[in-house]
Amino acid sequence: MKTIDELLAEGVGGKRVFVRADLNVPLDGTTITDDGRIRAVLPTVARLAEAGARVIVASHLGRPKGAPDPAFSLAPAAARLGELLGGPTGEVAFATDTVGESARAVVEGLADGRVAVIENLRFNPGETSKDDAERGAFADQLAELADLYVGDGFGAVHRKHASVFDLPARLPHAAGGLIATEVAVLKKLTDEVRRPYAVVLGGAKVSDKLGVIDHLLEKADRILIGGGMLFTFLKAQGHEIGSSLVQEDQIPAVQEYLKRAEARGVEFVLPVDVLVADEFPDLKTKAPAHPETVAADAIPAGKMGLDIGPETGRLYASKLLDAETVFWNGPMGVFEHPDYAEGTRAVAQALVDSPGFSVVGGGDSAAAVRILGFDENAFGHISTGGGASLEYLEGKTLPGLAALED
Repeated sequence: MKTIDELLAEGVGGKRVFVRADLNVPLDGTTITDDGRIRAVLPTVARLAEAGARVIVASHLGRPKGAPDPAFSLAPAAARLGELLGGPTGEVAFATDTVGESARAVVEGLADGRVAVIENLRFNPGETSKDDAERGAFADQLAELADLYVGDGFGAVHRKHASVFDLPARLPHAAGGLIATEVAVLKKLTDEVRRPYAVVLGGAKVSDKLGVIDHLLEKADRILIGGGMLFTFLKAQGHEIGSSLVQEDQIPAVQEYLKRAEARGVEFVLPVDVLVADEFPDLKTKAPAHPETVAADAIPAGKMGLDIGPETGRLYASKLLDAETVFWNGPMGVFEHPDYAEGTRAVAQALVDSPGFSVVGGGDSAAAVRILGFDENAFGHISTGGGASLEYLEGKTLPGLAALED
């Protein structure tokens, strides 16, 4: 895989460089609530601009239905990118379409060392089409805008989309600094593991994590479970879970994984206590929810589990502090509400305190770290791609990475 260092060594001055970034940031209206993904691609954009390239940044945002939708415009992300770049380079031009008149005019008007952002790629149905010809036709149009391609949107490399998979085949290409870093980190979780190796998995649905659990049973020494998915595990063990979230159809698979873990000597750690309430909390008002702490095997009827309990937080911390490698994906509870944030905070703090190499696996986990006020530099690595990280750990071939291979 060619790197941006090699590309820069060959010279990019005056050339149009298409950077496939991941600017899929969370928005509250037009306000960005977490700019982590923009900051992650900043070094690649800045290095290309400083080398005199004419940088065209492209990304998706949200899931528009193949047509323009103001709610998913990249305009706020373009503005924030300009603020972070600063100086003359920070005067980021913005095209109001993807491959139309505005995009062509903006690209034609780019001076050396300047940056432009084109509108949300998913406003064009060809970006996500399952039809190779339709996707390829859109990639052809994108290729007309540029001379070189740099893939640096790690959060999208597991998608077989036009700008991720088809476009690199049409232009000389290289991996950006972010993708190179992400891949190097993931190798430390698969091929170069230091032990003990502990994995913390949370989030709402166990079905989202089955593939990675299956693969990690061959790799990890300990697997700790939290989030909404933990209640499917508890029910699989025969415990009552009240009105907690459960995926009944996944119980047989969970029971099989628990048996495999025991047979392989992998320590599967489940909560010993949980926080419960009568209903899901109001995440807008953050009104006090008055949770109750109960034993994990004694959740009352009608009560809903919403976070791991304090004893579990201490237990999980003890299982992480001596780990040489830790991978964490998924919050432990409804961390967006202060009454249910302590389980997630306990895991994050344990990763900070652990002397081992810690990886926060993107998505809600990365957002939680920032929302809860942790210093990002206290972790070994915070990934920008939750889904991409999980699929890599499952051993899958990621289309966006395969496309960058020479």
